[in-house]
Amino acid sequence: MLNDTGRILLPIARAAIARDLGRVHNAEEQAPWLRDPGACFITLMQQERLRGCIGTLRPHRALLEDVKANARAAAFRDPRFKPLAAHELDHIDIEISVLSPLQPVNCANEHEALAQLTPGTHGVVFEYGYHSSTFLPQVWEQLTDPAEFMAELKRKAGLPPDFWDTGVKLMCYTVSKWREVELRD
Repeated sequence: MLNDTGRILLPIARAAIARDLGRVHNAEEQAPWLRDPGACFITLMQQERLRGCIGTLRPHRALLEDVKANARAAAFRDPRFKPLAAHELDHIDIEISVLSPLQPVNCANEHEALAQLTPGTHGVVFEYGYHSSTFLPQVWEQLTDPAEFMAELKRKAGLPPDFWDTGVKLMCYTVSKWREVELRD
């Protein structure tokens, strides 16, 4: 069930994208909690396929501003996709994931790391030197095996899937998420 938070955040994201396309979409921005620091990811889906996904791992601005900036970035600056065209706006489904604070995963090796992750619940940040990547908890739906999940996370960071070093830093987080399709259901 979509709670009031989703009913407020989703129109804000759509309005930010629409504004950049020269279209008007109204959204309420008065809730006081929107001014609190927050970190979110915005995922755009088109016919159940990824169309853009950009986000913030750590809060550094008001949630309202993070939602707007990440919505525009997912629509127009995800390097994997062409910028969203005006005719696509009515055919995308927006999902917002608001992140919990990052929690370090203390581990000496990959086996210990995997033992601390809960598939379907934890998003994971992988960092090693200048290599970094993250997968939202939703990625567990496609990568259900923890070892495969970690291998793809390392590959996304530009490292071999069997890479491990004592300098690897892992952090996990959870999300509260809402999708526009839930508004229609």
